[in-house]
Amino acid sequence: MNTDDLVAHSRARFDSHVKRKILKEKYESKLLFAYNGGMFRATPEMITFLSLYGDQDVVVPDLYDNPIKFTASKMCTIMRAKWQEQMNAWLVEHASLEKQQ
Repeated sequence: MNTDDLVAHSRARFDSHVKRKILKEKYESKLLFAYNGGMFRATPEMITFLSLYGDQDVVVPDLYDNPIKFTASKMCTIMRAKWQEQMNAWLVEHASLEKQQ
């Protein structure tokens, strides 16, 4: 490989890394949502935590450390839907990005 080929290959790898990072940030921001006066992020850990409480009322700090009271099962349902929707969209876009390379 000559120098020009190496430079082109390096740039392509760097661009690919940057595109994946931007894609990740895009979908992480879409996991944020407001609920019952608080701001939350859908995460597997939070979904698991809420699943443990069923129909009980819980008090959980939001992203700004404000205590918010809600029914765990309702919030869990919303959070699961949000998580799955965004992960499916991310997967589709990621696969599209991989095909371009």
